[in-house]
Amino acid sequence: MERNFRFEKRKYVIIGIVFAVALLFIIRLFSLQILSDDYKQHADSNAFLKRVRYPGRGIIYDRNDKLLVYNQAAYDITVVMKEVADLDTLDLCNTLGIDVDFFRKRIGEIKDRRLNPGYSPYTNQVFLSQLSAEECALFQEKLFRFSGFYVQKRTIRQYAYNAGAHVLGDVAETSKADLEADEYYSPGDFIGKLGVEQAYEKQLRGEKGVEILLRDAYGRIQGNYMNGKFDENPVQGKNLTLGLDIELQMLGERLLEGKIGSIVAIEPSTGEILCMVSSPSYNPRLMAGRNRGKNHQMLSNDPWKPLLNRAIMGTYPPGSTFKTTQALTFLEEGIITPSTLYSCVGGFSFRGLHVGCHGHPSPLPLIPAIATSCNGYFCWGLYHMMSAKKKYGSVQKAMNTWRDYMVSMGFGYALGIDMPGEKRGMIPNAEYYDRAYRHSWNGLTIISIAIGQGEVTATPLQIANLGATIANRGYFITPHVVKKIEGEELDSIYSVPRYTKVRKEYYEEVASGMRAAVTGGTCRLANLPDIEVCGKTGTAQNQGHDHSAFMGFAPMNNPKIAIAVYVENGGWGATYGVPIGRLMIEKYLTGTLTPEDEVLATDIQNRRINYGKQER
Repeated sequence: MERNFRFEKRKYVIIGIVFAVALLFIIRLFSLQILSDDYKQHADSNAFLKRVRYPGRGIIYDRNDKLLVYNQAAYDITVVMKEVADLDTLDLCNTLGIDVDFFRKRIGEIKDRRLNPGYSPYTNQVFLSQLSAEECALFQEKLFRFSGFYVQKRTIRQYAYNAGAHVLGDVAETSKADLEADEYYSPGDFIGKLGVEQAYEKQLRGEKGVEILLRDAYGRIQGNYMNGKFDENPVQGKNLTLGLDIELQMLGERLLEGKIGSIVAIEPSTGEILCMVSSPSYNPRLMAGRNRGKNHQMLSNDPWKPLLNRAIMGTYPPGSTFKTTQALTFLEEGIITPSTLYSCVGGFSFRGLHVGCHGHPSPLPLIPAIATSCNGYFCWGLYHMMSAKKKYGSVQKAMNTWRDYMVSMGFGYALGIDMPGEKRGMIPNAEYYDRAYRHSWNGLTIISIAIGQGEVTATPLQIANLGATIANRGYFITPHVVKKIEGEELDSIYSVPRYTKVRKEYYEEVASGMRAAVTGGTCRLANLPDIEVCGKTGTAQNQGHDHSAFMGFAPMNNPKIAIAVYVENGGWGATYGVPIGRLMIEKYLTGTLTPEDEVLATDIQNRRINYGKQER
């Protein structure tokens, strides 16, 4: 019998269609039941309400166990959109003290999956955050009127002192980027945004818990499911102890009132930051609570940039504080000895190039050159190093050798402090000058780097670290703000010494020069009875008034503190840098200021520097 191939083919087509439809149903079922949890959430939400239990954030103390940052009870208003019914919007708004436009805007933000990734109408969403107990009380009384809305307890940060804002940082509501970067967070959560709060977010935040509540058929809460058998308690965040001395920090902020600049102090033996002042600053309490966003915008728009942490983000010419690095390099490279004499009659003059200097005896050896901050001495040293072709073969090789010394001393790269945003500063190399001068340059072309000018820049942190390195006679510990984490070890980089390329014996010479600067040189104002202070002034040239700088440490042979002071447009190093350095060292080592120095502190506090359009 002849087969009908046309019907035979149609049979296979129909079978194929049936299989295709069946496959589509299977894929859809798999998607709904396995890949999507919408139906599960819908079913669960009818019977259960899962309420997040937020952990208390870790507490922060200073080095003397003084409380710096703590938690205060606050409340969030949350909403489950699927449960909202017969809502009296005007009553809700009046109860919460908001207007209808804000209500509509906030509901729109909650439902917008671009702004609120992972949004589900079956789960709690934060509607309004960080209400005080007083603000929340009236709402709780009327809560039964607003179906779908709930109260959730949490905490907000509070600050014991109006100081240390740049170090401590703050917390704010998670952004879209935060939510995408870490699945720990949900919309409405808070995360560290600046300072220690950001750097140690994972230690401070703790672990969330959950409370499972049982609903009846009308959606009313009946209590904990199975008496809380499946509830999970939150885990408190870890407490932090900082190296910061809050009393020293407050004195530093007081001394820099009305000025732009920074003070950084380090404990040389540990690398712990004793104070980190950036001026202008702000009250850390402005960045807590419901007005955080408004206050942050205000500070962001301030032309004086109070949010900028100049201690680690400001890059400046180090000026004459940098001469100590030159002395160390020239000694180690054999360019000079401690007794090498250089002439300085009004400065460095050679082949038509002149770098000026103030009056002092000439010629002079190394220690008096450091004590008097002689420009000519260090210019001659750099010129002879760059011209030593028998030793290096070329100026490029000499330049890169010089650069390697600077890098070993902590310049040119970020030191690695446990704070976000640290800048690296600038240490030029031969390739930089080859590009800039088309391979036609020599020691005279770049002579200004010998005195911390020209292309060289550094952060106040790097300058303070230089003081700590000299105090330790040749090594430093990576500077760090946090001294101790509860139940956890600090990263090992904050305990391992980092040695420079210069031998200890040469550091002794430089320390002697810095001591001579205090006893009879440019740092005489830093001299303290019974404390052997070592210091170096810096007057960094600027387009306007010069910057005033000081770098030093004390005591000379048992150093407890190394410090850098930098005041923009402050003039001579002795005008602001040295007296501020003196007061900070005295305060830390003795715990107080003498009556005479209290008068000096008040005088400096009351001085204002004219920065042009307005005074600070």
